[in-house]
Amino acid sequence: MRVGQGFDSHRLVEGRPLVLAGERIPHSRGLEGHSDGDVVLHAVADAILGALGEGDLGRHFPSSDPGLKGMDSRQLLARVVDLMAERGGALANLDCTLIAEAPRLAGHQAVMEKNLADLLSVPTGRVNLKLKSADGMGALGREEGMAALAVVLVEGVES
Repeated sequence: MRVGQGFDSHRLVEGRPLVLAGERIPHSRGLEGHSDGDVVLHAVADAILGALGEGDLGRHFPSSDPGLKGMDSRQLLARVVDLMAERGGALANLDCTLIAEAPRLAGHQAVMEKNLADLLSVPTGRVNLKLKSADGMGALGREEGMAALAVVLVEGVES
């Protein structure tokens, strides 16, 4: 068994769709980023890479690569899941926290969890997504951006 943790954050900006856990969420602003800015999928992918001892997203998907511009983060996560499988690993569970002041996301939580389970090829019972606000504190509390933290347990990884 190996544990990995991941973190990602992006600014909210005008003119971009808001995509979280692979789900397009109605909102007046979206997350800035070289890809679609999906902080949830980025944190999850980073956590898996950590469990594999494979560095971070920037190492595998550098923002300097113009071919990755606007990339759908579901594709990015799929590549990381493939790497995990190549190494003999399987996801035991995921616990992820999304920090966002607005919009209210509770109505999207079940579909985001299902998206995560589907992308990770695990039953939904192995995926937990918590939605938190920053209670008005700091940049996240002022709705300047969003952040996500993820912890995974991966079993069967060959060294």
